[in-house]
Amino acid sequence: MSMMDPRFKVVTIAATPNPNQLVWRALHQCHSDSFVGECDVPSESHCGKIIIDRLLAGDRGHFGCLEHPSISLAVGSFPHSTMQQARTHRVGISFDVQSMRYTGDRIIKAANKEIDVEDVVYLRPVGTYTNREGVKFQYTEEWRTKRDLSWALDQCRWYKRAVLDGMPKEQARGMMVFDFRQDWVVTFNARSLMHFLDLRAKKDAQLEIQWLCDLLFVEFEKLDTGTGGMVSR
Repeated sequence: MSMMDPRFKVVTIAATPNPNQLVWRALHQCHSDSFVGECDVPSESHCGKIIIDRLLAGDRGHFGCLEHPSISLAVGSFPHSTMQQARTHRVGISFDVQSMRYTGDRIIKAANKEIDVEDVVYLRPVGTYTNREGVKFQYTEEWRTKRDLSWALDQCRWYKRAVLDGMPKEQARGMMVFDFRQDWVVTFNARSLMHFLDLRAKKDAQLEIQWLCDLLFVEFEKLDTGTGGMVSR
């Protein structure tokens, strides 16, 4: 696999504190005569072990308990196509995506060479790629630089001219490179995030969304804080 684009980033902006204890309360209430709002709760690490033993090990089900904790993340500089793939998963997931109706100034900066065109447009790294039918394609440096990057810069320049001539950005964006970079905010609950990772981290998923999953997992794992919770065990 090629090296991940260094512009890709995922940052946690909000998360449920002590998520294992929250899941434990939901799990415990199902079979407890006592009110979990007032009961003693095991430590975060011990709750993590209980979650593994009683929910996750052996695929025992009853995963509704995992819908209580949540994590909200800011995703930056991924291509538009990856955002579209991610947004096909709506159950338990909420998205707010950067609009190209208002946010085209960076395209004009690329046209002026104030920023690198690759800060605006995503192209895969040089390498050998295979489609779902097994057909291989060699993406060379010459192809990437002399053809695709040159064309992408031309598109930025076209966009600049159109906007300066009075065309609304929402109309001008229709002529832009499809895989412009796009930022978004996404919120998962623990169950929906694990389902997302299970689907999109697979080796037959598109490369960029596999990389997204790699970065999502890093942030998800941080919820464990090294105490033996449900993510790392």
